[in-house]
Amino acid sequence: MRRLVHLLMSPSCRLVRLALGEKRVVCGLAAADDPLAHLPVFFELDGSAVTGLWAIVDHLESEYPDHPLVPGDAPARGEALRLLDWTMSNFHEQATRRIVFEKASQAHTGSAVRRAPNMEIMRAGREALRTNLQRLGSIAETRGFLAGRDVSLADLALAAHLSALDYYGEIPWAECPQLTEWYTRIKSRPSFRPLLADRVPGQPPVPHYAELDF
Repeated sequence: MRRLVHLLMSPSCRLVRLALGEKRVVCGLAAADDPLAHLPVFFELDGSAVTGLWAIVDHLESEYPDHPLVPGDAPARGEALRLLDWTMSNFHEQATRRIVFEKASQAHTGSAVRRAPNMEIMRAGREALRTNLQRLGSIAETRGFLAGRDVSLADLALAAHLSALDYYGEIPWAECPQLTEWYTRIKSRPSFRPLLADRVPGQPPVPHYAELDF
C-alpha cells in the first residue's frame, strides 16, 4: 500500500494529503519518527520514496494525470503556480508560522522552536493574516476558485494553511465572507474529510472545525 510519512499540522503535509484525495490515490498515513526530517515522504507501491513537497507534487501530476491539479490553460497555469508558491512561502512565513507553529508542538509541525508561545509573534501573524484574507477573498469571489473556474493546487495550498489555522480558531470568518464561501466549498470536498478528522493530542479543535456549514 502507498504510504505518506507526515506531520499532523504541517501545511506541506496537509497539502499533499489533499492532493492525494483529489487524485483518488489511496494512501496510508504514518506519523514521522523525526519531526525535523525532510518531510513529507511519499512511498509508492513498489516501495520507492519521493521526498519533499515539490517533488511529491510533481510526481503526482506526472504519474496520476487523470485528475490534474494544474490548469492546462497557460495563464491559469501560471497563476495557479504563482499562488501555490506565494502561499507556501509568503503566507506561511507571515501568518501560519507565526501562529500555528507557536501553538502546536514540534512533533506536529516540524518546527525547531522549543519554547512557550511568543505573543508578540502571534499578534504580528494575526495582523498579517487579516490583511491577506481580505485580498484572497476578493480573488476567490472574482474567479470562483483561486486560479480559475476549477480547483487547483493553489486552492489546496491555501486550504492546507487555513485548515491548520482554523483548527485553533484563528480565522476571523465573519470579517471575510467571500473567503468563507470559498472555504466552505473546499471544505465540503471528499478530499477534505480526513483533515476534518484530525485531532492533536491534548489540543482539541474549536467546535466549528469539522462542521461543513459554519
